[in-house]
Order: sequence, then C-alpha cells, then structure tokens
Amino acid sequence: MTTGTTRTIPRLFLDQVHRAGDQVALHYKKDGAWIAQTWQQVADRVAQTAAVLQHLGIKPGDRVVQLSENRSQWLITDLAIQLCGAIHVPIHTPLTGAQILYQVIDSGARLVLVSNQEQAAKLVATSTDLPLDLHVVSYDPCSQEVAGTEILLLDQLVETIPRALDDLLAASVQSDSLATILYTSGTTGAPKGVMLTQENLVSNAAGTLESFGQETGDVRLGFLPLSHIFARTCDLYTWLFGGTELALAESRDTVLADCAEIQPMLLNAVPYFYDKLYRSLQDQGLLETPGILRKLLGGRIRSCCSGGAALPNNVFDFFLGQEVPLYQGYGLTEASPVITVSSTEQVKRGSVGKPLTDVEVQLADDGEIITRGPHVMAGYYGNLAATQEVVQDGWLYTGDLGSLDEEGFLFITGRKKEIIVTLGGKNIAPVLLESLLLEDPLIEQVMVIGSERKFLVALIYPSLTALSRELDDATMNPLDGSGLSNDARVLHLFEECIGNRLADLSPYEQVGQFALIDRPFSQELNELTPKLSLRRSEVGKNFSQQIEAMYRATRQQ
Repeated sequence: MTTGTTRTIPRLFLDQVHRAGDQVALHYKKDGAWIAQTWQQVADRVAQTAAVLQHLGIKPGDRVVQLSENRSQWLITDLAIQLCGAIHVPIHTPLTGAQILYQVIDSGARLVLVSNQEQAAKLVATSTDLPLDLHVVSYDPCSQEVAGTEILLLDQLVETIPRALDDLLAASVQSDSLATILYTSGTTGAPKGVMLTQENLVSNAAGTLESFGQETGDVRLGFLPLSHIFARTCDLYTWLFGGTELALAESRDTVLADCAEIQPMLLNAVPYFYDKLYRSLQDQGLLETPGILRKLLGGRIRSCCSGGAALPNNVFDFFLGQEVPLYQGYGLTEASPVITVSSTEQVKRGSVGKPLTDVEVQLADDGEIITRGPHVMAGYYGNLAATQEVVQDGWLYTGDLGSLDEEGFLFITGRKKEIIVTLGGKNIAPVLLESLLLEDPLIEQVMVIGSERKFLVALIYPSLTALSRELDDATMNPLDGSGLSNDARVLHLFEECIGNRLADLSPYEQVGQFALIDRPFSQELNELTPKLSLRRSEVGKNFSQQIEAMYRATRQQ
C-alpha cells in the first residue's frame, strides 16, 4: 500500500499499472459489444487525456469540470485530471443549465468536458454568463459553439504517441492536495462545494475495501453515477486499490442484462434498486423460488452493498433468504463518503454496520451522529462559515440522528432537518414511518408531512401492479393511476394497509389522512436527489394542492 506523501490516487494507479499492466482491468460497452482493456491500455488512455489537459493549459490547482454520464472516458478523465494535479469538479448530468452554470462559476473552472450534444446544449443556453476564457471539450462530436467558440472534440486533440504516465505526474500532488470538489445536491439549501483531498479518498477507499473485503478474480459491476461520491469511492477507487476488474453498466436501465453478460461478484446500489428487484419478483410470484435472485444477477454474485438511504428490512430479509447477503453502509459526501459498513463478519438487521478503521463515531447530546478521522472533508469551497458550522474540533456533524448498540453497531433514526414537529410539540422522524410503509407491496413511494400541523398526512404513489393483483382486477391498467383516489375499494385497502404497518407506533405517529398521487416522485422535477433521496420541500411545493386538500377535508368533517 502507498504511504506518506505518495498516498494519492495517481500514485495508487501508477503502482497498479506497474504491478499488473497486462491483466484485464476494465470492461465497458461500445456499439453493443463489450470491450476489455488491460491496466496498461487504461494507462495509455489516461496519459493521452492528461497530455491534452496540459496542452490546454491546465496546471496544478486548476478546476476542471466534467459533465458526463457514466462511460469509460469518465474514469479516464478523472485519473488524468488528478495526474496533472488539477481539481476534478464532476457535475450530475440531470442538472439544468442554470444549476450547471452555478457550479462552473462558483468553482472557477477553466475547462469543461462534456459527453455529448445534449449536455453541451445546457452550456450553450447559458453561454452569455460563462467566463470568456473557458475551454469546452466534448467526447462525442458537437456542432454547437459556446460564447462564439467552437466546442473541441477530445479525439482530435489526443496525441498519437502517448507520453509515459510517470513523466506526466505532477510533483505537486501530495496526500494533502485537493483532489476534487463535489457540489452537494442536498435536500435543502444552495449547493455547497465539498473539498476532498487525496488522503480523504485514499483512506476511505482503503478502509472500505478492508472492511468489506474482496477475492482474487472479483468482477465488480458499476452503474451508479460516478459523479456521486458513493460510486466514485466504492466502485472506482476500491477497484484501484484491489486491482480486480471493473465493468461499467451500459446504462441504469440495462443493469440486469449487463449482469447476465458480465456475471459480477459484487454490486453497489441504492435501496431503490434493490427494492425494485424485490417488487419485480413479487409481481411475478417468484419470491419463493430458490436461487432466483442469484440467477437474476448473473449467477456469480457473492454480495451486494446498499447505501444512500434507508434499506427496508423486508428487502434485507429477502436477499439473505436467497443467500445473496445485502450489506448496508452509511456515509455522506463530506465524509468521502463511507463512515460505517456492514460485512460478513459484522452485520445486523436494520443496522448500517460499524465504523471503518481509523474512523471514530459518537453521538452528540441530541443524538446527532458525529465522526472524526482521515475521511472528513477539508471544508466547503469558499465558504468558511458553512464549514465551521459542521466541522468542530475535527468532528463532522452529519445532521443525521442515530443510536449505537452495545456491540458498536450504528442505527440511523432520521435526519435532524427532516424531523417533523407537530402543533402538539411532538417530534417525529418521517423516515421511520416511510420505511415501515414502504415494506408494503402496495406502496411504491411515500412521503409523510406534518410540521406545524395537528396530525400527519401522507402522499402515496401506489404500486399499480400489486394493486391490480390485490383487487384481482384484470381490467386495471398497471400504467394508469388516475381515478384511484375516487375508488372506495382502493381507499379502504390503503386505510387498512397504513393502519397495519404503523400499528406498533404511538398515536401521534399515525397517519390521519393520505392522498394517492397519479405519478411517482421524479428526479427530473427536482423532487429526488441523484441518490434518490426525497427533496421534501420540492415535493411539498409540487403537491401542495393535494396536501392542503387533506387538511381541508379534515377540518370540514
């Protein structure tokens, strides 16, 4: 393992290339066919891209934006940026032009790399507000111009004879060097640029791999957006540390097809993905079929890891029953991101595991989870006040509430900013109620509301397939949820469902009214973050009529 001043992502990559250059490292799809590249072939591409960056005038400390979907060039660019000593600013592709503009300007980026015309068009739409000296380079051909300047094509800039990686490595890249700025897409407030150093990333990848483990010959399938720190640390950088094989899914819609072809042993995903698998097998009546889950995931899957949100217990139980253990972890961008993780040796139902080596976890007096160690961010870019608010005496205040049991397992109970305080002064964690409700096959999405109200209400997007099966109604359209709120059978069914799921909770934690909505919460409408957490304020605004109607109906009774 690299140590001291050499403990950096670029050095880690160089060591891996020198050690196993002729071994297969990366799989990705191009024109419908899988391509396999060795560590040396990946290194050649990284060297070419790094040479282009330097040709464009990128120097150590410069900020370089990447606006791209997952593709092999994403990780090539990431490694090339860090090799040059520059700072990588990845941006989530679902963001709008205005949101992208904010991050480009706030970070002071000198270069933007875009994947295609669709992403380039967002820059074009805001080009009058972009810096005049900003370079824009595209992976795919683009016919557009930004502020009157042609968008360059990366392939036309690549040198035919790549320079050696060791010659390109900037001497300024040290353990404490800033590696990346990641703008939080949090559930509230303006985005803040999280600054992570080389040591942040390396220590977190090493600790995650040590806790979770791997075996020789492992193939990991990655499909979560690499612009999010979960995939970047837990797929990309653990791959560098482990020296195994990484396959990039063609898209998030082809994951199961990719599993069938690649046959991975390891898979990281958010709970939404695992819940969808569970519900799909449930809809087909296959939950009790031995080995069905392993077969669905390619036949060689050894274990899966879940993070980014709460994992429903019934999904955990199903995976365990299918002998495909699903390990839950916990973290946040400001922590690089992993704080705790479960594994074969340390797993408990409902828990997010135990802290990584070198990571400390404690609970503040009010139950807030705080953590200290090499994983804690360097701060928010250009925002000292916000940094000092969440990092105090080396401790990162996560904003999450939790509990630690006698064995050191961490349990998440809610988020401080999401706590509902009713008119009666009762404090309620909506995540707990929502996780219980989501265990019911009839409920696909739910959000509980009730701050400064007398009682709780819920917005529910039903599983139309499960509802059709429950009602034994073959005429129900599984794609059309309109009219359900006027169907007495449906309303009675959901009343029973909610009552049963929340039966063990206190009277003030019961849902007094609910509304069945005719569309799911959407990332495109800014109601979900990239990791599919609820943006409660946005959902509240977009469904304000339904929410007010529930409270108005009660007043009229």
